[in-house]
Amino acid sequence: MCELNAFVVGPGKEELFLESVDIIRPEDGSVYLRSLFGEEKRFEGRIKEIQAIKRKILLECPK
Repeated sequence: MCELNAFVVGPGKEELFLESVDIIRPEDGSVYLRSLFGEEKRFEGRIKEIQAIKRKILLECPK
């Protein structure tokens, strides 16, 4: 199984936001995420990039 983890990107760093992401959905200026274990989170920002090989979803705050 290829599990993706979501990270918030900041100046020179990445901070883990949610592990084992199952669902990711943009919603009116935010991003809804749900893990394989049912944990739900909402990020106020946008998807910057998805790196499938590295199993990363990169999120960034609005500028």
